[in-house]
Amino acid sequence: MSIFEIIAAYHSAFLSGLLTTLKLSTVIWSAGVTVGALLGVMAHRQPNILGIPTKTASFIMGSVPVLVFLFWLHFPLAELGLRLPPFWSASIALSVVNILAVADIVRHALEEFPQEYLVVARISGLTRNQALRHIQFPLIIRHILPALITTQVTMLQATLFASLISVDEIFRTAQSINARIYRPIQIYTALGILFLLVCGPIQGLALFLKHRFGRKLAELTSR
Repeated sequence: MSIFEIIAAYHSAFLSGLLTTLKLSTVIWSAGVTVGALLGVMAHRQPNILGIPTKTASFIMGSVPVLVFLFWLHFPLAELGLRLPPFWSASIALSVVNILAVADIVRHALEEFPQEYLVVARISGLTRNQALRHIQFPLIIRHILPALITTQVTMLQATLFASLISVDEIFRTAQSINARIYRPIQIYTALGILFLLVCGPIQGLALFLKHRFGRKLAELTSR
């Protein structure tokens, strides 16, 4: 069977697995962007109370493989009697990773923001909230969007690890199909095509925004 014959024959299974992957990604993205952005702002404003713990957690999470963290969250909790559905174990574990990644992006952007812009805004008569709304927030959003989008693509790809705790996402679906017909080259090529169709446009948007707004915040003062 060719790649396209496999996709046609098992399109329902592929779509079901892809839908589960996108549901999982939606939970991870929502938690990561909202909680991560808030944590990044708070870590910047309270460096001693939240900044140091956030940096420490990010360092630890950056040193521990995502798969190990996922297993550590899912299986020991089950041994302790707290049996979370695999979907939610994966959601929580990957959301924590995403939250810390987004918090780092936001915190770094706030730390690098040229204070001269805020000084000029105050001299011009703008209040602190007006300066935040009209100057600081738009510039920071423009700066962090490429990294933020790329991180979300990475998190979508990381959902493949959920298959190892029995979440019926797209990779587990591909494994099930391969177990029936054993066409690994065609099946995993089809999987790659599906990810390319989903991730390609998002990654392309990130590259476009990076090219368009790629200047570092610190370089803005030299303009």
